[in-house]
Amino acid sequence: MTRSASCSASGPLKGLRIVEFEAIGPVPFAGMLLSDMGADIIRVDRPGTAVGEMDFLNRGRHRVEADLKDPASVSEVVRLCELADVVIEGFRPGVMERLGFGPDILCARNPKLVYGRMTGWGQHGPLATAAGHDINYIALSGALAAIGGSNGRPVAPLNLVGDYGGGAMYLVMGVLAALLEVHSSGKGQVVDAAMCDGSTSLMSLFYSLLAQGKWTAEREVNIIDGAAPFYGSYECADGKYVAVGALESKFYAVLLKGLQLDGIDVDSQNDQSKWPALKITFAKTFKTKSQGEWIKVFEGLDACFAPILNMQDAPFHPHFSARETFVSVEGVVQPGPAPRFSRTVSQVQFNASALNNKLCDLTERWSR
Repeated sequence: MTRSASCSASGPLKGLRIVEFEAIGPVPFAGMLLSDMGADIIRVDRPGTAVGEMDFLNRGRHRVEADLKDPASVSEVVRLCELADVVIEGFRPGVMERLGFGPDILCARNPKLVYGRMTGWGQHGPLATAAGHDINYIALSGALAAIGGSNGRPVAPLNLVGDYGGGAMYLVMGVLAALLEVHSSGKGQVVDAAMCDGSTSLMSLFYSLLAQGKWTAEREVNIIDGAAPFYGSYECADGKYVAVGALESKFYAVLLKGLQLDGIDVDSQNDQSKWPALKITFAKTFKTKSQGEWIKVFEGLDACFAPILNMQDAPFHPHFSARETFVSVEGVVQPGPAPRFSRTVSQVQFNASALNNKLCDLTERWSR
């Protein structure tokens, strides 16, 4: 946990200017990713917004308060957007237009501006103005229905699939693609990033398998949704868990060897009629040793095995320690920047800070 952090920007996006309007979920996560890669971000907060240094999603930004219904503040924020390369926002469709910050206004004043819009349902469609959260967007895309046990209700995968995978990642990808296009056309554009679209896109493999007759709509009957004994999680003797993902026969053979299940035919790995009985055998076997003992058994073996760690233990795993995956910024341990660059190294610029900036001062800094 020694990978460095710096209050001076570095990374491939150094020099990029972004105005981020305060939002929840995917917008601050997108801002964190862009800041870690070196972007200079000014986040416009509503009066009274509180952010602490433990709020990792809001790290690395200069924060200002602005009453977006006050004409003087509106004028100053518009000026800030004129100096920016990118604007990102997460309001429902029509809100930014009513506030005077719609893309028609800002892009007319700044023709090269990339305007990133992050919503749940998108900028148009019957549900565009409806309320919702991550779970609602992935419910419609087919993702939620595919996750969970066969005998229970679907299980929400935290808010990783809608907010962050289908939302923030697609917003960042769209913004960076639009910035590349600016170099050839000299013109900015609007990026419509919708979590329902992104989470559907993330399901492309499974829709492909469904079309090929290799996937069913039922849960826990498919090869990587918990049905296969060689792809799932198992409880150990100490109540902790391990994960196995030995999809290929060569890894499956090593897994069986580590479990000392020599009587199982490797060639029958994909015979689904044998999976239920094998899952019982695997479960009983894994219960005979603690998680730590199984780690020692499979150390150095290509069995696609890993211990299931909680968030208290993950930062101290030897692999993460060697890669400095977690960083300490001003004494606060947190996930570090990803991905990594060989030359323009990303860094956490600084922790989320208390409000200590004036809008006019930041506008002046960008005007120089």
